[in-house]
Amino acid sequence: MKIAIASGKGGTGKTTVSANIAWTAASMGRRVAYLDCDVEEPNGHIFLNPHITDSRDVGHLIPQVDPDKCTACGKCSKICAFNAILCLADEVLVTPELCHSCGGCVRVCPEGAIQEVFRKAGRLDVGYSGQIRFAQGLLNIGEVMSPPVIKMVKEEGGDSEIVIIDAPPGTSCPVVETLRDSDAVILVTDATPFGLNDLKLAIEVTRVMNLTFAVVVNRADLGTREVFNYCDTEGIQILAEIPDDRRIAEAYSKGRMIVDTLPEYRPLFEKLLKSIEADLLHNERQNT
Repeated sequence: MKIAIASGKGGTGKTTVSANIAWTAASMGRRVAYLDCDVEEPNGHIFLNPHITDSRDVGHLIPQVDPDKCTACGKCSKICAFNAILCLADEVLVTPELCHSCGGCVRVCPEGAIQEVFRKAGRLDVGYSGQIRFAQGLLNIGEVMSPPVIKMVKEEGGDSEIVIIDAPPGTSCPVVETLRDSDAVILVTDATPFGLNDLKLAIEVTRVMNLTFAVVVNRADLGTREVFNYCDTEGIQILAEIPDDRRIAEAYSKGRMIVDTLPEYRPLFEKLLKSIEADLLHNERQNT
């Protein structure tokens, strides 16, 4: 079961929710993997404090042109939908940052002048936090193509019973790649006008991707009732409401788990996990 935790914007408490769900599930005897796909700024490790057992370079293949074989026919440039390869009169230019590693240019080159070479985009760290299998990606500074790193992180779920995927904030390509193939998406928001605006954008993405989703409202008693009214009108499930508790913020600032520091909140996360399994996913299976 792959559960992606996402949000329309940063700062809603997405990592807080995902880390505490993973920690709670593991304490209940479940086989859990936590995959931090927020590769531009992963911070799940702050709370889970994993022991990293393996680190390796990750990236993607980009074209390399042999000028001695190239006849500047232009077929490689014509097939590239992302303008990553440009054929000029006397040379072929490759822009690695734009390449999506489709391999089209290699296949259409009549002279066999193009080969694919590995380009490092970031690093993958794998380890354990107690019984939780942990993986995170870290994108290189200045690198713009995060999906290849995200794909590698998502392959580290192993045979875990529950895979918690901490998605990047927002609604751009990295989020789409992270949410792809998830069994359920939990959208974390807060009870503010900004939270509602970005929640609507995130909901639109999950609907376009035809994904099962529900909402968790963080700092639920701070702000307005607009988020609740919207979800009620749209028939969207709110699986949990986390109050605006200063003690939660203090625990977060120290990198501590809510369920350990404030055990009175453990039932909330236990109920959230059970609601995802028993209500959200169970109802979806019945409707398919």
